[in-house]
Amino acid sequence: MEANKIEINEPNVWRLETPGSDGWPRTARPDDANKMFMVSADGHVNEPANMLNERMPEKYKSRLPRIEIDEKGGKWHISEGFRPTKLRESNFEGEDKARSKAGREPEDRLADLKMDGVDAEILFPNKGLMAWATTDAEFSANMCRVWNEWAWEVFGPYNDRLAPMAAVATSNIETAMQEIEKSAKLGFKGICLPCKPIFGGHNHDDSNYNLPEFEPMWDLIEETNLPITFHVSTGRDPRASKGHGGAVVNYVSHSLAPTIEPLANLCSSGVLERHPKIKFATIEAGIGWVAWALEAMDEAYKKHHMWARPRMQGLPSDYYRAQGFSSFQEDPAGLALAEPFNLVDNFMWANDYPHHEGTWPHSPEAIERTMGHLKHESRMKILGLNAARLFNFDVPDSKRI
Repeated sequence: MEANKIEINEPNVWRLETPGSDGWPRTARPDDANKMFMVSADGHVNEPANMLNERMPEKYKSRLPRIEIDEKGGKWHISEGFRPTKLRESNFEGEDKARSKAGREPEDRLADLKMDGVDAEILFPNKGLMAWATTDAEFSANMCRVWNEWAWEVFGPYNDRLAPMAAVATSNIETAMQEIEKSAKLGFKGICLPCKPIFGGHNHDDSNYNLPEFEPMWDLIEETNLPITFHVSTGRDPRASKGHGGAVVNYVSHSLAPTIEPLANLCSSGVLERHPKIKFATIEAGIGWVAWALEAMDEAYKKHHMWARPRMQGLPSDYYRAQGFSSFQEDPAGLALAEPFNLVDNFMWANDYPHHEGTWPHSPEAIERTMGHLKHESRMKILGLNAARLFNFDVPDSKRI
């Protein structure tokens, strides 16, 4: 889809605002011969509507996500684990319509990403994010398996530029390890674990990533050298609020914020100290909260020393800085803290293509609005070199710092 063929409708005109990039040694502009190497650490695939139905065992098909019509003719999206969501007619126009139809075929994706200045992309599912929305371990594992098989069939040949993450269901650790081994052998560049291993609200009886039963899985992940990603809206229902402001409350409180939990689990429990080769990333949750979370973990570790176990060689924040990453789209607050809090090596930009909360097809403008204060080396790391290092993308010598 060519940029000049996308209608920029009135609600999206603001996306064109930019102070420019005067003085930048390299820019994010796709027509810049000296463009920075850019990796989007978060993109989404519009899977075929029949993907799960065609590939899932017959016994699960009645439980798959579906549309139901009530007695008044209202349409509801039904998905196990999530509250029913009423579907409202959405008449997308202009580039909003273009986003809703984008991202289906690899060659089209590559063309759209090139138009946005992106050299490589990490891929996550759309429909497949519901694979973890159940406490039925076998059902969840089968949905993850279907996504992995389909994603590798479609994007495996493009893995050097379009790298899907292998979805892993964690409510059964043995099954999870089998899927990790298989994904590593195929050549996936990383895995995606849910933010909570057991889907649903908090329950102290449920297993969690800080507990010893996960030690064999961490051993295997370290052995395979596959980075872990934790994507927003996994682990529990992100649509927990309804009524006025519900869309905003759900996005901030029930989608983004729960991504803090796996970070705290890994950094505070000794998992990363015992497994120094493990790398992990929080995805699409932004970065403005990261500096606060690191300070809060360290404060609790020092001031609650009488309860904080185990005693580690470093502070929780040390393990994040050494082994953790976080992706964002536009996050001025987080970017303002990147250099002062020594987080330049941990942050990864993403355009979240083709989602509406992303920046495609106006990523250069968004980058110029939010990254002008950064040093040139910091911009290069955040816009691509950090993700290339984490996910093992080749960077041309001419694009290195």
